[in-house]
Amino acid sequence: MISFSAWDILIIILFFVSILFIGFYSGRKTNNTADDYLLSGRKLSLLLFVLVNVSTWYGGILGVGEFTYRYGLVSWFTQGFPYYVFALLFAFFFAKKIREASLFTIPDKLTEVYGKKIGLISAVIVFVLVSPAPYLLMTGNLLSLLFGIDIIPALLIALFLSLVYLVKGGFRSNVYVDVFQFFVMFAGFILILIFSGMKFGAVDFLSSAVPQSHLEITGGMSPMFIVVWFLIALWTFADPGFHQRCYAAKSGNTAKWGIIISIFFWALFDFLTTSTGLFAKGVLPELENPVLAFPLFAEQVLPTGVKGIFYAALFATILSTQISFLFLSGTTIGRDFIFRISKYNDESQLKNYTIIGLVISGIVALLLAYFIPSVIEIWYTIGSLFIPGIILPVVSAYYPKLRVLNKIILIEMVMAFMSSTIWYFLRNEISAHSLLIELEPMIVGLFVAIGVHLFGLFLQGKAK
Repeated sequence: MISFSAWDILIIILFFVSILFIGFYSGRKTNNTADDYLLSGRKLSLLLFVLVNVSTWYGGILGVGEFTYRYGLVSWFTQGFPYYVFALLFAFFFAKKIREASLFTIPDKLTEVYGKKIGLISAVIVFVLVSPAPYLLMTGNLLSLLFGIDIIPALLIALFLSLVYLVKGGFRSNVYVDVFQFFVMFAGFILILIFSGMKFGAVDFLSSAVPQSHLEITGGMSPMFIVVWFLIALWTFADPGFHQRCYAAKSGNTAKWGIIISIFFWALFDFLTTSTGLFAKGVLPELENPVLAFPLFAEQVLPTGVKGIFYAALFATILSTQISFLFLSGTTIGRDFIFRISKYNDESQLKNYTIIGLVISGIVALLLAYFIPSVIEIWYTIGSLFIPGIILPVVSAYYPKLRVLNKIILIEMVMAFMSSTIWYFLRNEISAHSLLIELEPMIVGLFVAIGVHLFGLFLQGKAK
């Protein structure tokens, strides 16, 4: 059971009030131009780039706790390390090119290179992938759990906490709210790790209380399992948030070094969360619902007041991603749908289009979170089906030697989606007793996309 003192509740309420204040205060200077509203004038400094880039990376924090509780260090090796590798590659091979393009979104670039039809298809993919629904659901469930309120008011509060100041302040409000949440999330997990070490010890306790497999870097998982997660991390190249922040950076070097420095902080936060998950496994070895590993462990180890800070850290970790995804989703509707199908293509109206997009995205996310309470799993599945079709189009858009004909890109996107979808439904039927059961739909789609793209490059070469 989770219990709260008045001090804990006060700290959490102060955290929410701080978010609203920072969101409105930082957005007061935002003007109506597209550059300023969507990308904070393209003047994002190195410090701000790093803080917002780090804070938005961990929206599924309860899932991190569950994964570590169930499997141990392999959580870091599959959910952390591969992303460092591909983020580093992104920094060296894409960050400067994206900044130099001076566009707004991924569909902008694909429209420029492959035409309006591909741009619209990619906008659909991006909209699916940046839906804030799963994070809204997590925030709502946490509010419901902690304050004993029904899910409907909890979801409305969760949406309110991320929408109201974005309407006025745009990306600038998004940035400064996420900067604040960066410090809160680190503070909470540093504190719980300190108190855990003081109460239980560290290395000796974990080595004796946690299953040995939890302390092995591969966790006894099969090589296929590890490879699949590394390939899934390829998604980094087409991450709309990465592209957005690169477009907003002060310079190409700011974007490049911002991502490189972010990797250090990701590794630090992964150390904090993984260690906390291992402590939870050692102290509470028989949890019925490992999703609550972090909250229930906090009940065991944290005193009054500090517990409130830790819960604020959980909210900060989820909300930072929820806010960023809501703004990305609203931008996708405003820029990549309304603006493109408008007769006038008036960039001076992009702020108004984005506000409409924010409202639509918020309502859609609210409905999904309420009517499909397993939306997180559905979101992951849909992501697995859609990601393969967009990675190579994005990569080739920035590297002309990798470009293929527009019709080949269209075939690639469609076939990647269809193959991953077909495999999603068929794999349990045809591979129940083979290693193929571990082959994720995303990997099937990715290999089909690679095959089509290579065929397109072959045709290009023959034409020359």
